[in-house]
Amino acid sequence: MAQFSNLDVLALGWFLAAWLGYALLIELTSHGKRGLNGLMHRYRSEWMQRMLARDARMMDGQVISALQNGTAFFASTSLIALGGAVTLFHSNQDMLTIVAALPFGQAVTHIQWEIKVVGLMIIFVYAFFKFAWAYRLYNYVAIMVGAAPPASERDEPEAKAYAQAAARVITDAGRHFNRGQRAFFFALGYLGWFLGPVPLMVTTAAVLVVMWRRQFASDSRRAISII
Repeated sequence: MAQFSNLDVLALGWFLAAWLGYALLIELTSHGKRGLNGLMHRYRSEWMQRMLARDARMMDGQVISALQNGTAFFASTSLIALGGAVTLFHSNQDMLTIVAALPFGQAVTHIQWEIKVVGLMIIFVYAFFKFAWAYRLYNYVAIMVGAAPPASERDEPEAKAYAQAAARVITDAGRHFNRGQRAFFFALGYLGWFLGPVPLMVTTAAVLVVMWRRQFASDSRRAISII
């Protein structure tokens, strides 16, 4: 990081701390479990329990298929975004001129630009792996729904344990999907660094506010929490 100023290092540290801190808050704390993601995990468990009571499970298969399609869309989008980042890496001279001419832009060296672009590429690679794994987990859930005990055995201890296992797998799929989507949000915040360290801190804070509001103060969260 010798190529960057102390303010750049501070801004990057704020970005990483915000991402990690928010993820830990959402996934590991009791407050985070009261957010929209945590409430939806509860519905996933209820879904698998009620799935056992249905003899015809075509609806369950359709819902899983819809989840897979959405995950596949984001996985392919992350690859497209990665390709765009690679293009930025190879056309740095043109982009350096454009960024320096922006109202809040600042002149940067080729090495600084390339390091920033590599960081953006790493975010999109991380997002792709999260979405790809979530897609695979939804495949496993589809198989588990197909192999689930019949409705006549839904009250058996083995059937209830089976539903709980399926719920854990689909919850894990949802968790990885959320992590991939979180990477997309923070990638938008990371773009501020191309204008300078202060814009990076501002855009990171803006992303945090938007994500916090959707988790804890959105209409969707209020609607789900009263059920």
